[in-house]
Amino acid sequence: MKVEILDIPVGGGSPLVLIAGPCVVESREMTLETAGAIRRICDRHRMPFVFKSSYKKANRTSRNSFSTLGEEKALAILREVKAEFGVPVLTDIHSPAEAALAADVADVIQIPAFLCRQTDLLEAAGKTGKVINIKKGQFLAPDEMEHVAEKVQGTGNNKILLTERGTTFGYRNLVVDMRSLVIMRSLGFPVVMDATHSVQIPGGNRDQSGGQPQFIGPLARAAVAAGCDAVFVETHPDPPKALSDAASQLKLQHLDRLVQELAALDRVRRELKIGATQ
Repeated sequence: MKVEILDIPVGGGSPLVLIAGPCVVESREMTLETAGAIRRICDRHRMPFVFKSSYKKANRTSRNSFSTLGEEKALAILREVKAEFGVPVLTDIHSPAEAALAADVADVIQIPAFLCRQTDLLEAAGKTGKVINIKKGQFLAPDEMEHVAEKVQGTGNNKILLTERGTTFGYRNLVVDMRSLVIMRSLGFPVVMDATHSVQIPGGNRDQSGGQPQFIGPLARAAVAAGCDAVFVETHPDPPKALSDAASQLKLQHLDRLVQELAALDRVRRELKIGATQ
């Protein structure tokens, strides 16, 4: 199955798509700087690009963690990214009431992994008519995403992406089973590999999540070789200073090399038609 994000096809044998940006909209300057840098990298390597950043973070480890610089202000910055760089925008929502607000700006509405079974949330997102990216819960087997997707389909919206972001394994650890990508694609939807949330160590730094960013590249490369349709990477100019997910975002200066590698792997994958029949 192929899904169109504006003029960007995802799945159905189309070229690999990069979904990337900082975890949260921290400031206008940083957001625009990062979006511009990613656009230049993707243009250089001829990779379609969807900008990702959360206008609001509701599922933080600590009540003292940064949530938003203001919903209207953050959404206005995302609108500016679309206008200046001509790229689609993805952002996530956490309640049914947020769906229409986010849909006024976003081309893709994302359902966080922790909330992927919330029926009211999925239906509200589906009714916007936007592309819906649903992250597989850390607590779900990949085949269970069929029932999750059906809740969106029940609104008449079949523009669905399914995202792998690791499965809980013991305490404070996530593992990625590449079979998940094949299983979720067999449900009839394009699949996305979230290479940065998959390296998180939830609650690993006491009041915030830890991470192992040295594994972002290996996981992303393995997923492309396995036949995923898009790769999701949160990236920041200075991750240690990021206001969210500081331990798991890819440093922006390392993104060029990663995109170069993924583009090369994708060309080989499509030549060999890996994943084309799944």
